[in-house]
Amino acid sequence: MTMTTAEADKILADNFAPWVLDLGLTVQTVAEDHVVLRLPWSQQLAREGGGLSGQALMAAADTATVIAVAAARGTFGPMTTVQQSTTFQRPVTGCDVLIKSVVTKLGRRTAFADITMTDAESGALAAHATTVYALLG
Repeated sequence: MTMTTAEADKILADNFAPWVLDLGLTVQTVAEDHVVLRLPWSQQLAREGGGLSGQALMAAADTATVIAVAAARGTFGPMTTVQQSTTFQRPVTGCDVLIKSVVTKLGRRTAFADITMTDAESGALAAHATTVYALLG
């Protein structure tokens, strides 16, 4: 059974540090192998020159992947990031970002994901990440 957006929002609210919650992420879509989160534009997250900071994008990608892995497993369980590699392709200024995390392999002890971060207005790819997670429970 596919996790609901309300269940995914609860995972977000119950399991992340306050500074991650301050990003304002919301769950848009949940499926068996992926999730889409929205990172709202905030001048507070902008860097010199007005572009959204890479740190905010990387944190959003990491957070989306935790929820995607939980959806793929059917429940939340303890996990930790082992590796994250991010490439930044274009700046995002003045608009929200959609973060889509797709679980590409789910094993008993590890999970792999591919994450795209797109400008919510134009659909243009802003950043791409890959991640590996250790499943602890």
